[in-house]
Formats: sequence, C-alpha cells, structure tokens
Amino acid sequence: MLIDYVFNAFSRFNLTDLIDIFFLFLIFYYLLLLVKDTRSYHMAVGLLSIGVVGFLTGLLNLTAFSFILNHFLTYLIFAIIVLFQEELKEMLTRIGRKLRSQYGKTAISGTKDEIINTVVALSMARIGAIIAIEREIKVKNYVNRPVHIDAIVNKDLLLTIFTPGSPLHDGAVIISKDRIEVARCFFQLPPMLELSIGGTRHLAAIGITQQTDCLAIVVSEETGKISIAVGGELIRGLDREGLKTRLEHYIV
Repeated sequence: MLIDYVFNAFSRFNLTDLIDIFFLFLIFYYLLLLVKDTRSYHMAVGLLSIGVVGFLTGLLNLTAFSFILNHFLTYLIFAIIVLFQEELKEMLTRIGRKLRSQYGKTAISGTKDEIINTVVALSMARIGAIIAIEREIKVKNYVNRPVHIDAIVNKDLLLTIFTPGSPLHDGAVIISKDRIEVARCFFQLPPMLELSIGGTRHLAAIGITQQTDCLAIVVSEETGKISIAVGGELIRGLDREGLKTRLEHYIV
C-alpha cells in the first residue's frame, strides 16, 4: 500500500533526499510565480488538482481509477512543455540573465544626457514614445518589423523619429551602447489577464524587460508621464531627476 511505501521511504531519508526535495520545491515555486496572473494560471491549477487526485487515489487504494490516472500522468511532462512553453522560456531567460549578472550595467554614459533631454521634451509635448536601452542581451532578436538606423544617439534625431506623422514614430527605438540601432520596433506584450496597468506602450515595455535585461523608458501620450520598466516591473511618475537617478543606477 501507499502508506507502507511512504513509511519505508522516510525510514531511508537522508540529507541528499532533503536537498533533492528543496530543489524540486524551488522549481515548482518559481513556475507558479511565472504563471500567476497569466492565461496559464487556470491550467496550472487544473494540473495541480490532477496531481492531488492521483495522490488520493493511491492513498485510498482505488485500483481501477489509480491505474487510469497513472497512465494519464505518464504524458503530463509533455503537456507541461506544450502548455507552458512561454513560461518555461521566460524562466530560462531570467535564470540566464541573473547568472550573467542581475541588472548588470552597460557603458553608454555619453548618451544619458541625450536620452534624458529627449524624454523630457517628449513628456512636455505629450508625444508617446518607448526607448529600449540594450545591456547584455540583444533586444533586436525579440522584436518585429524593425527599421535599421545605426546612428549616434542624438536628441534631434530621436525627436524626429517620434514626431507624430513620421513614418517611424509608431513603435519603439532600441539604443545599443552609444547608437540608435533600430526604430519602429514592436515588442511582444506580456501574457497578463488584466490590461489596466497602462496602455500598449507600458505593456510592451514590461514584456520586453521580461524577455531581456534591457531598460525600457515610456512616455505616455495621454498624460506625458515618464515611466521606466526593468526586470518586468514598471516604475511610474518619474521626473528629470528621477529618470537620471534610475539611468545612473543601471548604466555607466
């Protein structure tokens, strides 16, 4: 019976088993954090419920039901890979990013003033914009329909790009080191249930900073307010000094 099996297993319990359980707990806990508030949350609850039912059927010695359920659980790993492929990809990206140095800095110190002056000017004019500042991970690999620019970061050029009516004003600009690499980029939105946290630009900034280690500066077209996203979190209501402080914290 299952009870006898559990008793025998605990009788041979040692430090290696404890470490094994700890790492399994970390994996499941991290997966639950990833699917929280996403479209996959209800699927995760359903799979967890199936696991609980499987444990109870074994505990109650329901032979027929347990036999069917155990054969179904054989394919559970494949179901997890298919259903949670986006979450698994995000988890591996975050792990790799942290191993390379969480919130590592990048050397674009000469462009900070140009970026800050541009963002403040856009804010005052209430012109919507999103500027992604690349660090370790190549942001261009995560975008759709980019237009190649390859120009030195310059306030006038950035303002021209984001001017309403400009062919490039819709979408984001990616800055790599001291150069405007591409413009008119479109980022994948995060798989959130609630979209009330902001407009499309804010969601796009959150999405790209979940996938990469970049910083994403957002100017709201409706209010002119400045926000910055990093690590999938959005910091709102920044002024010139607040933006400068954040940039100096994350980049050299």
